[in-house]
Amino acid sequence: MTAPVSPPAPRTYNGLNWEGLKTLYLKEVRRFWKVGAQTVFAPVVTTLLYMMVFVVAVQGARQPIPGVDFAVFVGPGLIMMAILNNAFANASSSLIQAKIMGTATDFLTPPLSPLELLLGFGLGAATRGLLVGLATAICVWPFSRFGIEHLWAVVYFSLIASLLLGLMGVLAGVWSEKFDHLAVVQNFVVMPMTFLSGTFYAVDALPEPFATISHYNPFFYLIDGFRYGFIGQAEGVLVIGVISSFVLTVIVGWAAYEVFRRGWRLKS
Repeated sequence: MTAPVSPPAPRTYNGLNWEGLKTLYLKEVRRFWKVGAQTVFAPVVTTLLYMMVFVVAVQGARQPIPGVDFAVFVGPGLIMMAILNNAFANASSSLIQAKIMGTATDFLTPPLSPLELLLGFGLGAATRGLLVGLATAICVWPFSRFGIEHLWAVVYFSLIASLLLGLMGVLAGVWSEKFDHLAVVQNFVVMPMTFLSGTFYAVDALPEPFATISHYNPFFYLIDGFRYGFIGQAEGVLVIGVISSFVLTVIVGWAAYEVFRRGWRLKS
């Protein structure tokens, strides 16, 4: 009798199952790309509506930052808002759907470590956020006509923001037991923090104590740093934005790693 042939071991390098990681990442990307009209192009249309409504509404009003037209000011903020919302939505919706439909075993059973699960879901969410951000930038530019003053800031803050919100989406998706729970996080945490972070206005123009409180909103530094890359001016301290966004991403990433390692609300 011929002995059964064992399946080939997954290809690894430096302890990582790269084949499994690539498969999970591509699954996440293909998942949102199959319904691209809803996941990519619909947010662009929504952003364009924001752009047109706010630019028309404040036409002739005082410039938020002296020497910077309102359309140029608000354009980068809308792009970053699209990145934040869509990166969060991708990871959170993927995990809550897997839990409700009972398909979580599809990624829990294969030989994927907690780090590989973290990278697969996090990078997949970041990819959607960046794609939506790029599409939004292309469509918003004819109305905003912004330039690029500091490319490093545009690249850094777009990457760190998409990854941070993707990891936050992982935590929200694992924590939620039904779509209502996820909607609570989206509507009462992510959306208010996004809108109240200087997307449509200069936070320094707010009365106290709201101006000071706004500087404790981590989304403010993401939007402010990203906008700095386009207009060359920042409301906050740029170094604080760079360091705080990196540290916060590490903390949220560690929390998401622990969730996958322990299987909290995934294996129980």
